[in-house]
Amino acid sequence: MTVLKDTYAVILAGGIGSRFWPVSRTNKPKQFIDILGTGKTLIQEAYERYTKIVPKENIYIIANEDYRSLVSNQLPEIGPNQLLGEPMGKNTAACVAYAAHKIAELNEDAVIIVAPSDHLIKETAIFIEQMHKAHLYAKENDALITLGLKPHRPDTGYGYIQFEEKEVAKGINKVKTFTEKPPIDLAEKFLESGDFLWNSGMFVWSARSILKALNEHLPELNLTFGEGKGAYNTAIEKQHIERIYTQIQSISIDNGLLEKADNVYVLPSEFGWSDLGTWKSVHEELTTEADTNNTTLNVDLEAINAQNNLVVSDKKKLVVIKDLDGYFVVDTEDALLICKVDQEQEVKKIASDIAKKYTNKYS
Repeated sequence: MTVLKDTYAVILAGGIGSRFWPVSRTNKPKQFIDILGTGKTLIQEAYERYTKIVPKENIYIIANEDYRSLVSNQLPEIGPNQLLGEPMGKNTAACVAYAAHKIAELNEDAVIIVAPSDHLIKETAIFIEQMHKAHLYAKENDALITLGLKPHRPDTGYGYIQFEEKEVAKGINKVKTFTEKPPIDLAEKFLESGDFLWNSGMFVWSARSILKALNEHLPELNLTFGEGKGAYNTAIEKQHIERIYTQIQSISIDNGLLEKADNVYVLPSEFGWSDLGTWKSVHEELTTEADTNNTTLNVDLEAINAQNNLVVSDKKKLVVIKDLDGYFVVDTEDALLICKVDQEQEVKKIASDIAKKYTNKYS
């Protein structure tokens, strides 16, 4: 398929990936790490994916200003104006509003794709096809489109989408309800019902539609970003953004807008997606049928009466484990994590506690 010339991709590269501690750190979060041993970091994989959908000059990266050099080093083709530096984290609604206002000043007819930088997509051809389908509907309709994936477990870390059975266009359904990160009992009911999808965190909408929705559902945030009109894509953009970010609230696009809007649509999709949220997800992706006992990354492993483990090192080395079943062993130059697989969600709290106890020495 040809690239979509009137379309822009905004890659979200915020967050520190604390569930991947001790490999992911504040100064180099997981999106800038080759977490699967492919030879490319997650943000490089994401950038390459979107070069097949939109022109390279239409790809924007939004990240904390502190990561500007990391982005430039890993994505040297990204120009200064394509990197949206945030002075502080204010969640995804701020990212969406910043990008929408900036792009709309360049092209009021733009269609905008918003997507995380740290997800895995195995079936690229299918993914591109789905993006083209979403683009066409977003271009011709006042629609906020999210890509939805069939849930495989009652996960509390995802947003859930309930959709109407009747399609509004081929492969596109209107959203009935949108729930962000439900408690486990509700997630189990969603899974049992069979009419809910995971929200992938990937969105497609026109600049007009998202600015209209922001004005309706997050008017203060939208107005504050609107005060930067005329400064976007100029030498004084950074100055205005620093002021704007001190004034806006921190809220997700899910809570602040998608749960309230009545023009949200979903494109049910299957393209080998994983959000790579925890070490357990990495374990699942790296485990093959030929090597089901223990999974390794950058390690020569000697396993003695040990199975179902993930062993990772940031430097090639020999690791010997004995009598371990169902553990992560993650080794870095200055820290070692040994944790049971079924406690992968605890890693974020562990990283937070360590940061407090050692005054950010290991964060």
